[in-house]
Amino acid sequence: MSKKSEKPVEGKEPESSWKDVIYNPRTGQFFGRTARNWGLILLFYLVFYGFLAAMFVFTMWAMLQMLNDDTPKYQDRVASPGLVIRPNTLNIVFNRSESLEYGQYVQHLESFLQQYNDSEQAKNDLCMAGQYSEQDEEPQKKVCQFRRSLLHHCSGMEDTTFGYAKGQPCVIVKMNRVIGLKPAGDPYINCTTKSEKPLQMQYFPHEGTIDRMYFPYYGKKTHKGYVQPLVAVKLLLKKEDYNSELIVECKVEGSNLKNNDERDKFLGRVTFRVLVTE
Repeated sequence: MSKKSEKPVEGKEPESSWKDVIYNPRTGQFFGRTARNWGLILLFYLVFYGFLAAMFVFTMWAMLQMLNDDTPKYQDRVASPGLVIRPNTLNIVFNRSESLEYGQYVQHLESFLQQYNDSEQAKNDLCMAGQYSEQDEEPQKKVCQFRRSLLHHCSGMEDTTFGYAKGQPCVIVKMNRVIGLKPAGDPYINCTTKSEKPLQMQYFPHEGTIDRMYFPYYGKKTHKGYVQPLVAVKLLLKKEDYNSELIVECKVEGSNLKNNDERDKFLGRVTFRVLVTE
C-alpha cells in the first residue's frame, strides 16, 4: 500500500501561534487591536482626562476667588481661644539645687520673651487701656505694646532664673490667637490647685488682667508684629510643698469666653503638673 503525500488544503488559513497575540502580520493587529483602534482609544482617554483636569482647575480657581487673604471666611467653630503655657510643657519637674535640671525651662522662657523686650516693643503703639483697638478700615493695623517689664518678678530681668533657682517657678499663660475676637467684660487669668494644700500665687500684670486694647486681632498678614498679651503666674511654693506633686489649673475668667467645655480640655483653660525637689 503506497503512502499518499499530505498536501495543505487549499483555502485553509495556517494555524496561529502565540506570537500572533502580540502582533498578527496577517491582520496588522497589535495586542488584538489595529492601529486605528488604539488611536481612537488614546484620543478618548486624552479628551476624558483632559476634561477632568480642566474641571478640577476651574473648581479650585472658583473656590480661591471666594477666599479672603486676610481673614478666614468661616470661623464659627473657634469662638473661644485655648490657653497654653510657657515653658512649653505640661510637666514641670526639677530640682531647685540643680541648674541643669531647670535650665531648659529658663532658656525656653528667655527665648520666648525676646519679642517682648522693651526695646522691641518701643516700636509699637501706646494704646488706650480698657478699649478695643478696632481698626477695620485701616489697611495696616497698629500693634499695641506689651512690654516684658510688665511681668515684673517673672520678666527674667530681676531674676534671670525666673524663680526656678528659688523653688518658686514662674509660668506664663497666654491665649491662642483668634481673628476678630473681642471678649466681653474684663478677662483675667485665675489659677487654682487641685490639692488639699492651698498654694499662694502672684500674678503679673496685677490680678492677671488681660486688657481689651489687645483685641481684636486681624490676622498675620495685616497685623504684622502682633504679640499676644501675657499673664505670668509665680507659684510661691514653700519648703513643705517640695517633693509633692501639684496639679495647677488656670482659666480665663471675667468674660464670655468658654472655660468649662468637657470635650476640649484646653478651651479657655490649661492644666499642668509641678514637682519641685531640693
